[in-house]
Amino acid sequence: MTQNYDAIIVGGGHNGLTCAAYLARAGRKVLVLEQRHVLGGAAVSEEIYPGFTYSVCSYVVSLLRPEVIRELELAKYGLKIHPNDSVFVPMENGDSFTSYADETKARREFGRFSQRDAEMASRFHEVMYKMAFAVKPIIGYVPPNIIKPSLRDLGTLKDLGKHMRGLGKETFHELCKIMVMSADDFLGEYFETDVIRAVHGMSGIIGTMLGVRSPGTAYVLLHHYMGELDGAFTAWGAQQGGTGGVSEAIAGSARNHGAEIRVSAPVAQVIVKNGSAVGVALENGDEFYADTIVSGCDPKVTFRKLVEEKDLPADLVRSIDKFKYRGSSGKVNLALDGLPHFPSLKDPSVLKGAIDICPSVRYIEKAYDDAKYGGFSKRPAMEVVIPSVVDPTMAPQGKHMMSIFVQYAAYDMSEYGNRDQQREAFGNAVIDTLSEFAPNIKDLILHKQVLTPWDLEQQIGLTEGNIFQGELTLDQLFFLRPAAGWADYRTPIRGYWQCGSGTHPGGGITAGPGRLAAREILGGKL
Repeated sequence: MTQNYDAIIVGGGHNGLTCAAYLARAGRKVLVLEQRHVLGGAAVSEEIYPGFTYSVCSYVVSLLRPEVIRELELAKYGLKIHPNDSVFVPMENGDSFTSYADETKARREFGRFSQRDAEMASRFHEVMYKMAFAVKPIIGYVPPNIIKPSLRDLGTLKDLGKHMRGLGKETFHELCKIMVMSADDFLGEYFETDVIRAVHGMSGIIGTMLGVRSPGTAYVLLHHYMGELDGAFTAWGAQQGGTGGVSEAIAGSARNHGAEIRVSAPVAQVIVKNGSAVGVALENGDEFYADTIVSGCDPKVTFRKLVEEKDLPADLVRSIDKFKYRGSSGKVNLALDGLPHFPSLKDPSVLKGAIDICPSVRYIEKAYDDAKYGGFSKRPAMEVVIPSVVDPTMAPQGKHMMSIFVQYAAYDMSEYGNRDQQREAFGNAVIDTLSEFAPNIKDLILHKQVLTPWDLEQQIGLTEGNIFQGELTLDQLFFLRPAAGWADYRTPIRGYWQCGSGTHPGGGITAGPGRLAAREILGGKL
């Protein structure tokens, strides 16, 4: 029996679900097909160990577009974010540094290390705010086709030029610098204290196989600075029930508008006839048909797995084959019998926020040195959260769930043996390093889940385990993401679209690609 729809979305990640929700809201008959048994892609929550809910991959919410929250009425469907207002950094000398959202606390803590840095902190944040606001409009633009620009593309370029001219000389100058500088060099223009530069620099290396001293990482820092939560820049938070709750809220909105969502439905191929996408074939042989097929997968899967090379122009194939993934991040999730003890912790309330293992710039750069030729960092840089501190639903009473995001872990770890041996060695390095700063951690562990980039590829479908579906480097942004001429969510195959994080504006739980793709499919209106 043939089943027909107006649109079929391949992949139930948060961007695919966002695209589906907007299309369904516009009256389209929509089907979402997710390969796994659970929705969310990398924004997923699962009970891996009895009684504990793990945010398996992504672990915090920061970049979710406020217009998506508003237009899809996500609060009605379970979106509830607990703000994160601190970052605690234990240091190797027994001291610690805490970055607070509260201005008075922040100034006092900065001043404890450097009065100059305390004075410069407000200046730094002012500059970053201005640059974030400068870049913010670009997030809402559909990237122009610079190969064959249409009148609309020329209009977009004109609007962008006008916007840039209106920034002012100082902001434009800083924006140009941040696009090409290393995070540490950029931060060095503001701060003299090593640990302060290190904790800010962590945002410049997330999801990249680059060091904090590598050119281009300053932009990644800005990318993470553009998070919006209730309209406030740089606000981060934990979704109630884990990051999968974001995906479920979007799915709830999509279903309310009539979208059909199926899990355990892996798509093997997009059916192409006479240059047009007409349907999809599942791995079990089932076929579904629609005039519009949208891939929420990364560019390699979208162009090199789901469709045949003969249906694509040679230059696009070359561009996609050169697109950089270079997964650099691993994940360790722990079920704990209690709270870890950090001897340098002075303010217990900061356990509600993030705990960054990045005591110095040299520490982060050494972690990069360990992994850049393959393998993983012997003493990795880590961002740790304990969401059960603010959300008791994540673990049984008195127990806690710890989520550890790890830099660096290369896709190739063959020097450590087979995949199981690689995973075990990597997990041990993470826990051994964490125990240097929280000595009781090993005694608390009830269960651990360890994910290498290879595991993220196999389980979630992220090529080489890249959490952003492709690195956020200058050569892979805006009209170059994923390829020049094909950054407007279209593909050379009529009726075949792309909406994953491998498109503009990139990775993170933004829902931006899903929304912009839907807008293009609907002729520019939502």
